[in-house]
Amino acid sequence: MVRETLSQLACNPVITQLGLDRFLDILKQLVRTPSVVGSEHPFFLTLKRELEEIGIKTVLYEGVLVTEGNDPKSGMLSAHIDRHGLVCTGPNEFQYAAFIAHNRGDLTGDSVSEKTYRGIISRFMNQSVQAYDPWSGSYLGLGKISDAYLCERRANLMFSVKGLEYVYAGTPVAYMDTLQYEDGYLSAQLDNVLSAAMILYLYERGYQGRAFFTAEEEIGRSWRYLLEWFRGHDISTDSLLVLDTSPFPDRQSADKQSIVLRHKDANAAFDSPMKQRIIELCDAYEIAYSFKDEYIESLNQGLIANDLPTYSLGSTEMGRLVSASEGAIQGTTFQLPTTGYHTTSETVSLLAIENAIRILEALYIQKI
Repeated sequence: MVRETLSQLACNPVITQLGLDRFLDILKQLVRTPSVVGSEHPFFLTLKRELEEIGIKTVLYEGVLVTEGNDPKSGMLSAHIDRHGLVCTGPNEFQYAAFIAHNRGDLTGDSVSEKTYRGIISRFMNQSVQAYDPWSGSYLGLGKISDAYLCERRANLMFSVKGLEYVYAGTPVAYMDTLQYEDGYLSAQLDNVLSAAMILYLYERGYQGRAFFTAEEEIGRSWRYLLEWFRGHDISTDSLLVLDTSPFPDRQSADKQSIVLRHKDANAAFDSPMKQRIIELCDAYEIAYSFKDEYIESLNQGLIANDLPTYSLGSTEMGRLVSASEGAIQGTTFQLPTTGYHTTSETVSLLAIENAIRILEALYIQKI
């Protein structure tokens, strides 16, 4: 197998053939910009600069960056921009940022993603990390994770980090990340920088609608910031499209589809014309898709048959909005299947990226 760095990607014939050169330029820049959950401000500033340079209006509210082209009503996209990382909680003490005690209100422990954490602790070993200023994004130092373990008393992942002993409590610590290519697959900490890059790419390609970039999705808070914006502007919709990644246990199961949709999550059913429109486009372009709630329900049938604990359908930003707004805000999710969820080696196929962009361009630019 051939593993290529970013400098080699530009010359890769597969990338060039798919026309993904510019998209990867955007993605590789965003991947290197830290955005630990709860400390997303530097990433917001990067997005503002990039979008304002191409004439897109941007307004930063608490927890959400709202962007608009020349025709805001022509589309409504959303993507969270926070990523997992660490936070210093005391002298030479580091905890998983999403799981510090005051953030656990929406984490019940029975979702697919939360159960995944227990199996990936070893993947953090020897991971290079960087401390940064939570407002300016200024680099504060480099370290390496020397130990990682689950502390049952504090119900959190705990880390030992060599090289950052001087960091003060409250300082975010991001994983040092680079985009890698190997045999048709991209790897990095993709959740959810991948979706942010896709929205920026769509704006460059001519998208003129509205987009929301939200903070703190990984701790179940992003929907609140969106709901506040919708209520403050007295706007309702049935066409919000929430972009994200969707975890699968292995490449075989991930590669069965390019697009992952949902009928519902643990909070609400999705009732939007967007879902049927995406299905029609996938069928027309012969793009494979699936429904995550159906996948989880199928897994649960096997678990129930063997008297094992089942998985929750999961709690999505879209479902929270539908429930909290009593249906005034509706839409659907649009996710890309990945493996290595919530690590710096989360992996997605180039085919899935290409197919997702085709669908989004058909919806919002070509308007097929």
